[in-house]
Amino acid sequence: HHRRRRRRRRHRNTKEMRGTMKRVGLLCLAWSCVVGDVSSFTITSLNAARFQRAVASQQARTKQQHYNVDGTRRTTTKRRSSASSSSSSSSCSGLFMMDVVECDVVIVGGGPAGCTCALYTARADLHTVILDKNPAVGALAITSHIANYPGVDKSMTGQELLDQMRKQAIDYGCDYRRSQVFMIDIEEGGNSDTHSKIVYTPDGTFKARSLVLATGAMGRVSPPFPGEDTYLGQGVSYCATCDGAFYRDSEVAVYGMNLEAMEEATFLTKFASTVHWVTPSAPRPEDDEHVQELLSRDNVKHWPLTRLVSVQGDVSGVTGIEVKRKDMEENDIIPVEGAFIYAAGGGSKPITDFIGSKVDYKEDGGVMVNEDMETNVKGVFAIGDIRNTAFKQVVVAASDGCIAAMSIDKYLKGRKSVKVDWIHK
Repeated sequence: HHRRRRRRRRHRNTKEMRGTMKRVGLLCLAWSCVVGDVSSFTITSLNAARFQRAVASQQARTKQQHYNVDGTRRTTTKRRSSASSSSSSSSCSGLFMMDVVECDVVIVGGGPAGCTCALYTARADLHTVILDKNPAVGALAITSHIANYPGVDKSMTGQELLDQMRKQAIDYGCDYRRSQVFMIDIEEGGNSDTHSKIVYTPDGTFKARSLVLATGAMGRVSPPFPGEDTYLGQGVSYCATCDGAFYRDSEVAVYGMNLEAMEEATFLTKFASTVHWVTPSAPRPEDDEHVQELLSRDNVKHWPLTRLVSVQGDVSGVTGIEVKRKDMEENDIIPVEGAFIYAAGGGSKPITDFIGSKVDYKEDGGVMVNEDMETNVKGVFAIGDIRNTAFKQVVVAASDGCIAAMSIDKYLKGRKSVKVDWIHK
C-alpha cells in the first residue's frame, strides 16, 4: 500500500515538474528570440536579475518537493505534509499563471515623477497603471522635511508629500498597484494603437500602448558581498514577494535594517520555517513599530551587531551565510537556503536592471531621452532620477512627469502638438 502511494506521488511530482520545465523553457525561448541568447541578460546586476530567477525556479521547486526527479526521497530536516507540498507547488506555478492587464499607460515607479505623470494621463482619460515596489523606500519617501517644494509647508515630510501625490493621481482614476517589476519586453513593429509594451511582475503581466520608466536612482553602488553575485538567482534575492513562496518550510536570512528589509523579512515569515534577521547595529524596538512587529513573530531569530561576510553555496545554490558578530573572534555560519540582501540602504545608481538593453543609456548609466522625455524606443519614456541628471530635486522629477504625460497624450491620440491641461475662465 505504501509503495503504491509513493509511486503515485512520485508520478504526480514528476508530471508537475515536467509542466514547470516546459513553461520555463517557453519563457527562455521567448527571451532568446528577443535578445538572441538567454545568457545576454544582465545577471550580475546588484539590484536584481529577475529573469534568472525564472530559470532557477525549477531548482527551487525541486527543493520543495518530497521526492527528487529520480524518485529518491529528498533529504530534509523537517518532513512536510502532502497538503503543504501541494501548496508550494501552487505558489510556484503561480509565477507562470499570471493575469494579463491591458491599459494605455504603464508607469514603473511610484515616486514624484511617476505620480505626476499618472495624474496628467489619468486626467486625459488614459487608462493608467502605476507599478510601485515600495512607497516607503524612495528618495522622497525617506526625506525628513521638504523645504523647497513650491506651496508646501516646511514641516511636511517627504512621505506626506508623496502620499498626497499618490492620492491625487488615484482620485483622478489611476490604478495604483504595489508590485515589483522584474522584466519588460517591447514587441517589434508596435505602434500607438497596439499593446506592444509588456511589463512582467509576480502578480501579473501588463500590456500597454506606452511605457514610462520612473524607478529613480537609489541602486546600490557598493560592491557585492563575496558569493552574492555568484548565487544571484540561485538563493540570493532582492525581492521577497517574488521569491518567498520558493522557501516554504526552509530557513532564510535577511540582511539589513532599513524599512524595506524589515517589511520583506515580515513577509517571509509567512513561508519560511525560520527567518534569520541579521543587522549590523542594534535596532531599538521601542522606537520603531516595524521592529516590534518583526520581532514579535515566533519564527524570527535576530542577529544584532552582526555583519554579513559572505554567501556560502555549492552547485545546488545557497547553503548558508557567513557572519561576524561583534566582539567575537570566530565567524559563524548560518545554514540557510535563501539570502535576501538589503544592505546599503540605497545608493545613487539609476535602477535599470529590469530594463536590460531595451533602451539606450548615457555614459553615466542614466536612460537617454529627448526633450519630450521619450527614449530611443517610440512610446517608451523615462522620467525623474532614472535619467541621472545633476538636478535631483522633487520639483524637477515632477516636471519630468508632466512633460512625459503630455507627450504620451500627443503620441497615443495622434496629435501634432501637445494639449494643455488647464482652462482659462
